[in-house]
Amino acid sequence: MTWHPHITVATVVEDQGRFLFVEEFKAGQHVFNQPAGHLEANETLQQAALRETLEETAWDVELTGVVGIYLYTAPSNGVTYQRICFAARPVRHHPQRALDSDITRALWMTRAELLAEPQRWRSELVPRCIDDYLAGPLHSLALLRD
Repeated sequence: MTWHPHITVATVVEDQGRFLFVEEFKAGQHVFNQPAGHLEANETLQQAALRETLEETAWDVELTGVVGIYLYTAPSNGVTYQRICFAARPVRHHPQRALDSDITRALWMTRAELLAEPQRWRSELVPRCIDDYLAGPLHSLALLRD
């Protein structure tokens, strides 16, 4: 059996103490996640983060740094994901734009609101990325080389 890690991006978008999340339907329940998804062929990590955020939330954002690089093996299926998590600021909302089909809605929540519902986290990376963003340091986007 060949092992293939999945490369994913996620974006922590903050606006006045609230964070942009998506609610998605996975494994029979509605769960919260950062805007996130897989790197596609011929795109940079930064392009993937901008695309996934727009597709899942209808928000254009400006990337401001790298929160961290995470390795996570999902207990549900044993798949290993490498997540590159970016920080961003909201720039422009497109309220008429349709969201990806697996996204129920985009919503703004505080850290406390997220922590109040641990059963609805897509994974433990969701609060960890928020906490790492808040604790710092934020790494330069120049860390990533295309």
